[in-house]
Amino acid sequence: MARKTAQDFHPEALQAFDKYVHGDISRRDFLSSVPKYALLGLTAEALLEALNPRFAEAKQVADDDPRIKATYVEYPSPHGNGKIRGYLVQPAKAYGKLPVVLVIHENRGLNPHIQDIARRLALDNFIAFAPDALFTLGGYPGDEDKARELFQKLDKDKNQADFLAAAQAIKKLPQSNGKLGAVGFCYGGGIVNFLATRLPDLAAGVPFYGAQPAADQAAKIKAPLLIHYAGVDDRINAGWPAYEAALQKAGVNYEAHTYPGVQHGFNNDTTPRYDAATAKLAWDRTVSFFNAYLRDS
Repeated sequence: MARKTAQDFHPEALQAFDKYVHGDISRRDFLSSVPKYALLGLTAEALLEALNPRFAEAKQVADDDPRIKATYVEYPSPHGNGKIRGYLVQPAKAYGKLPVVLVIHENRGLNPHIQDIARRLALDNFIAFAPDALFTLGGYPGDEDKARELFQKLDKDKNQADFLAAAQAIKKLPQSNGKLGAVGFCYGGGIVNFLATRLPDLAAGVPFYGAQPAADQAAKIKAPLLIHYAGVDDRINAGWPAYEAALQKAGVNYEAHTYPGVQHGFNNDTTPRYDAATAKLAWDRTVSFFNAYLRDS
């Protein structure tokens, strides 16, 4: 069966799915709103299933790829939930010290897709650490719906403190060259923006379609930013003009790209919202950006 893309779905169905994924409507509300948009006789349930992730089909780097070393580690988070756990991946044969990149997931926790992203970064000769915000609630449950439900129970302030603790911990790894980057997607993109307001030593930040900080917080940013937005993403893009004005006023070094015609989540290759050409362009830009700002000169 040919892989479905965003073009296979009615725009209203995609908008409803975006609201469902981000907790703005319930599963019941989604199912009741989309039958009129279902194509080729799909039921609402089948439409939802078609839009949900296919992790195994999209995996690019195997868990046991001999080119990498991957393990789960825990770090203390005294101002957060006490402890944070995540997936640490590095090249199997590293020569010298390497940059470290914090990889921050969407609002479902450390699922297989984000683990794959961390492995890809390791193949590009970075040390990658992907924390699981759901660790304090038992970790990613293996089910996207359950993960979203758990996410609603998180304490925002403690959760942010956990990511701050994770960033500082990995920067101090013996294998680290001391330069820290961060990349995040959706919720994770918002966390990258947050970290940029709180970490003066963040060397590079790359938020993918993430919520923006308030203007007074944006004025604190010292890190260079590479910002990716989807053209068809009114919810997130509404905050960009004010954010851009704040970045310009503060003299922040930033580069922003809005990719026309693609959906929120275009980089996530486990779902039909994925756009292969745009994702490759954005990811190539991301790796080049990290190479420019995180490598020892």
